[in-house]
Amino acid sequence: MAETDLRSAEARMIAEARKAFFTVFGLLAVVWAVQLGNWSDSMALTAQYGVRPHDLGRLPEIFTAPLLHFSWGHLQANSGPLFIFGFLAAYRGVAKFLALTALVTLTSGLTVWIFQSAATLTVGASGLVFGYFGYVVLRGVFDRHLIDTLIGLVMAASFAYLVFGAMPGAAGQVSWLGHLGGLVGGLAGAWLLRDRTRPAAGGGEGGSGATGGGGGRGKDKGDAVSTPRSELLKELDDLGL
Repeated sequence: MAETDLRSAEARMIAEARKAFFTVFGLLAVVWAVQLGNWSDSMALTAQYGVRPHDLGRLPEIFTAPLLHFSWGHLQANSGPLFIFGFLAAYRGVAKFLALTALVTLTSGLTVWIFQSAATLTVGASGLVFGYFGYVVLRGVFDRHLIDTLIGLVMAASFAYLVFGAMPGAAGQVSWLGHLGGLVGGLAGAWLLRDRTRPAAGGGEGGSGATGGGGGRGKDKGDAVSTPRSELLKELDDLGL
């Protein structure tokens, strides 16, 4: 029975990872297709659908700006991190990933629209990149997934320099406010979209009960004892490692 459950869990994880791959690949394909159309029209889409701060009529553009870029170099710089962090954010569930994308788009775009100078035009997927990064770093902590926690630690250590892009005066950045808004949205998303179905570690029935005059009832062999080590082994088994 346990082996069947394990195989079922592995199959679900592989299927979800496959959906995540094609979802993020599809997102990236759309961004590149939009850039191709934008380039063929002398970047007119960037001017028409970028975020113009403080202009109420341009508020809906917070949802189109992440698909647009100022140049091919701008797009190329965002594409790798968008795919990597996007896949890591999506492989536990595409539905959550789509909700996260909407949240990060909103927080990043609103931060730019409210606080950025009115004379600026902001586009680019970097707000999504920062949002996915923040989500991946914290998701494992809130979901109590040891593997995801380790992934978050590795990503945080490897890409800690990204945080400087969300600070005032970040050199060479189009909009540090967009980055900051995306990062905040991703961190918030890790909490709001946390897995509420997993039991707390160490949770179980209370103290041992006594029946009649005998001693406390012992645990059955099939009873599961949740420990950090058993959680880690289960996560490794789920990943086929």
